[in-house]
Amino acid sequence: MAKPADTKTATSRKPAKGTRSAAETEKIRAALAGRRDELQAEYDQTLSEITELQRERLTDSAGDDQADTGTKTFEREQEISLANGILDRISQVERALERLDAGNYGWCERCGNPIPVERLAAFPSATLCVTCKQLEERR
Repeated sequence: MAKPADTKTATSRKPAKGTRSAAETEKIRAALAGRRDELQAEYDQTLSEITELQRERLTDSAGDDQADTGTKTFEREQEISLANGILDRISQVERALERLDAGNYGWCERCGNPIPVERLAAFPSATLCVTCKQLEERR
């Protein structure tokens, strides 16, 4: 006959690594998928704006001197850099979704410790715990 204390300790154990309820997993998946969709819409909008600006620059380039041409090139490079940054964030979110499917989401890739919930709330696609991220940034 089991004592009440024995059943109490059995239920208070921490779940195994990668274990989370189906509802929690779906909530995280929905949040990540929503973020990915938002970023994809932002990326599509940015590409549309870049295309429109390119058309305007081509039709409005008569009489440009070297400084005007340089300014337009610099602006175009900045716009492309912003679009690439959005594309990088989309890739991070997609990687987080893959990690969720594999059961590794929320665990540090370097040390294997859990990533604090606060960090995941602020940066849902985090792959490193705070300590490992700090070590990486110092290098």
